Amino acid sequence: MMTFEEIRNRARSEWETLQNGVYILIGTATCGRAAGALDVVDVFDKELARRKLEVPIVKVGCTGLCHADPFVTIAKPGSLRVAYANVAPDSVPRLVEGYVAGDDPCLELALGTVEGGDGETISIPELPRFERELRLILRHCGYIDPENINHYIANGGYGALEKALKMSAAKIIGELKKSGLRGRGGAGFPAHTKWELCRKAGSRPKYVICNADEGDPGAFMDRVVLESDPHEVIEGMIIAGYAIGAERGYIYVRSEYPLAIERIQIALRQANEMGFLGDNILGNDFGFKIEIAAGAGAFVSGEETALIAAVEGRMSTPRPRPPYPAESGLWSKPTLLNNVKTFGYVPLIVERGGDWFSSIGTEGSKGTAMFTLAGKVVNSGLAEVPMGTTLRELVYDIGGGIAKDKQFKAVQIGGPSGGCLPEALLDIPIDYDSLREAGSMMGSGGMIVMDEDNCMVDAARFFLDFSTKESCGLCTMCRLGTLQMLRVLEDITAGRGKIEDLDLLLALAEDVKMGSLCGLGKTAPNPVLTTLRYFRDEYEAHILEKRCSARVCPELTVYYILPEKCDRACEHCVLTCPTEAIKGEKGEVKTIDQEKCSKCGTCLEVCPPEYNAVVKLSPVSLLPSSKSPAEEAQK
Repeated sequence: MMTFEEIRNRARSEWETLQNGVYILIGTATCGRAAGALDVVDVFDKELARRKLEVPIVKVGCTGLCHADPFVTIAKPGSLRVAYANVAPDSVPRLVEGYVAGDDPCLELALGTVEGGDGETISIPELPRFERELRLILRHCGYIDPENINHYIANGGYGALEKALKMSAAKIIGELKKSGLRGRGGAGFPAHTKWELCRKAGSRPKYVICNADEGDPGAFMDRVVLESDPHEVIEGMIIAGYAIGAERGYIYVRSEYPLAIERIQIALRQANEMGFLGDNILGNDFGFKIEIAAGAGAFVSGEETALIAAVEGRMSTPRPRPPYPAESGLWSKPTLLNNVKTFGYVPLIVERGGDWFSSIGTEGSKGTAMFTLAGKVVNSGLAEVPMGTTLRELVYDIGGGIAKDKQFKAVQIGGPSGGCLPEALLDIPIDYDSLREAGSMMGSGGMIVMDEDNCMVDAARFFLDFSTKESCGLCTMCRLGTLQMLRVLEDITAGRGKIEDLDLLLALAEDVKMGSLCGLGKTAPNPVLTTLRYFRDEYEAHILEKRCSARVCPELTVYYILPEKCDRACEHCVLTCPTEAIKGEKGEVKTIDQEKCSKCGTCLEVCPPEYNAVVKLSPVSLLPSSKSPAEEAQK
């Protein structure tokens, strides 16, 4: 078995060989593949072979710029590293001829030039978002081959493990305490406290579990990390096992993440072959093994006791605490359970020290926060920012603002259990305490941006519907209370609501929070509570005026054809209406029979943009006392 120094030297040699020549990076995480990255790889392979060019293609993970996929970077020694966004297969020959084989960087196709690339965070100076970001967890993502352990080692990987094995367990946990790291799974519990409790627990064996059960709608941070840099999580878990005295670990990952599972399996095999896993790690007496436990997709499995039950092969249902998993977890033995991102920080904290990490962020929230940007934002994807960064900076400076020049309405943070915050709160800092005070939560980092076309009552209904369906049913208030709240919201969105329903929702929300065992039930009412707190006027409009201002709720929306804009010869809407609700012969103005209309919206989709004759209105707009439909549509 080679020494670590020999392993590192060999890895650096391979890395330097790559860096000293021309090479191509292509993002092939799930987001890149969905955008056609594998087709781009295939065309690059064929084009390079046709030209007899021996240029390596490195299939990297996700840079976080998901809106730019397929994302390609061409690196040339002594020249610019150029990034290209939304690369189509038919543009590949131009890139190969222009920059791989020649000196033309094809700037008309470029997103920008790349800085960094020496093991530190890389950035694109032309994109101002990178001025706001601080990439710690994401430092290697989109830069190294996640299926080549040598790339990770050459950029400092497993150096923290070597250092940790020369430290005492108490010293490692002491650095974790100095860092101020709080668990990134959502609750924000101090990481060192869990580790210390596990270390002191007398029972054996002990276990380490990585929670990669990422079930929040719109969240994909853990998937990106595991697909792009799995070794940083594995290294963090090994250090944790050494610190608490565990010999076995499990990565509990959603079965809906097949690429993540595949790349973890490759990483685990390589780590075993290199001597970072198994017996006598790096020549020490310490041994540690990691297995994958694939989850079945239940949202409640993200709760730690429900997750432990799933790993044991039982139904994912939470259990009362205490005892806590640190004392009695997997198979009733002491178990350390942390999130993907929490373990990802550990090698950096060991390598650079707790004081370094605690210098980043705010007083009560140290380090960085990673968020997915989804919804009505221009630059969807992934971002990592220092704690204390404002929501406005995240949405506008990093996310590029609201798509299609629409008006910002709300941002939902923390997954389905988070809260919906209005424009007035865009300048609050992102940290555990500030978000909790606003009625939301950090959660695991899912963020969905909503604009003027979103109905906040319907948004609350959507998230509560998710939580209701994902409830394990163990607690009466979670099982029945969330269902009753959902039915009230359905009545309101259908125009059947009463003003007293708002007080009923508040009362039910408190009962559900108090009567639920786990975090799913305790936080399920958050979307309702925050929308009532910040968007009560929309609830009242639904109830008192039978009006949905965003024209989203089907029962409070009608489709109408503006006579002055209807092209009499056009038949698009008539031919595509599934219920034959649109009347009018060729040469006549078309009308919609509201009794037959199923409100599918097909007529709006097919109406030629040069006419824009079909509009969505509130039913009250068609009353004689209202403004004309044209005036209402303009409004």
